[in-house]
Amino acid sequence: MAVPKRKTTPSRRNMRRAHDGVQVAAHHECPNCGELKRPHHVCGACGHYGDREIIAKTEELVAPEAE
Repeated sequence: MAVPKRKTTPSRRNMRRAHDGVQVAAHHECPNCGELKRPHHVCGACGHYGDREIIAKTEELVAPEAE
């Protein structure tokens, strides 16, 4: 079984992990409504993907206030 001859220094260990950091998520404007959305995903605000309506969105119902 292979055994390292020397201890891996923290510098070398951290250089190996340099690409593992958290990246900022990409967002693009929806061509239909202008809201920010993830690329290649259906818009959550209007339900469009590109120029097609995938999910029919209905207006939100407002609950009557309690008296």
